[in-house]
Amino acid sequence: MTVGNAPAGGMAILAAQDLSVCHVNSAPALAPAWSLPPTGPQRIVCMTEETTEWLYLLGQQQRIVGISGYTVRPARARQEKPRVSAFTSAKLDKILALQPDCVLGFSDMQADIASALIRAGVPVTVFNQRSLADIFAMLFQVAAMVGQAAQGLALIQKMQHDLLDLQGLAANLPCKPKVYFEEWDEPPISAIQWVSELIGIAGGQDIFPELAAQPMGRQRIIADATEIVRRNPDIIIGSWCGKKFRPQNVAARPGWSEVAAVKTGQLFEIKSCDILQPGPAALTDGLAQLHRIVRAWACQKGLTGATV
Repeated sequence: MTVGNAPAGGMAILAAQDLSVCHVNSAPALAPAWSLPPTGPQRIVCMTEETTEWLYLLGQQQRIVGISGYTVRPARARQEKPRVSAFTSAKLDKILALQPDCVLGFSDMQADIASALIRAGVPVTVFNQRSLADIFAMLFQVAAMVGQAAQGLALIQKMQHDLLDLQGLAANLPCKPKVYFEEWDEPPISAIQWVSELIGIAGGQDIFPELAAQPMGRQRIIADATEIVRRNPDIIIGSWCGKKFRPQNVAARPGWSEVAAVKTGQLFEIKSCDILQPGPAALTDGLAQLHRIVRAWACQKGLTGATV
């Protein structure tokens, strides 16, 4: 007896072979990588401070494999992470050796670094936040990238609530001091938009609001320094990125002796890491320092509501 062309005696062999095939096919196959749930980048290089601070606040610091040499927040980051970039320069070989699956940068100033990394096959995201709204949008996007959208949103809403609370307190002042914020001294560069907005929240008024709307530093250069004198600020705040603010040098500038801020000694420094970092630092410590300066001015002037 035969089955098809197979001899009857071959039935047991065919059955065994069929069972063997069925056994192999029934084993669970490993899922291909593209079908797994996305977990976000696991090896991130942060070329500016704000994304490093934010990832630490989100509890996602284990993803960071490299940071900017200017990083100071949180302080532990400098001990835990290798420093592989400045602001306008980076150690490309060291970044590539870290095998990042994401590099985070900021502004057109890092465009050349980003371009070189992209040509080397590295995924790069460069943010260009200039306003408070831009900063909050960046924070949410980074949180979402690492699977922490809900936690990120909760932290963002807490910061926004704190800003509104402080703005309400500052509104008790009967008048707002005129504030000149200087990002650089030679040539003088006035405040970027998010700083100008924070000055307003803190209770002051930026004396160069029209320049704050300009995104590039070169567009905020004050060509005629006598215009600063003419606008006569009540408070001068310096934040010279990369060098210490020297109030005595500012006060000694030709023609500045009659400026209100100079006459009353209202010249202060806010470190760039606290106010010119477009991330959590500016929204918390930077704003708090601005408000303390404005409140002290109000107290000195003896204004009603100066206890805000």
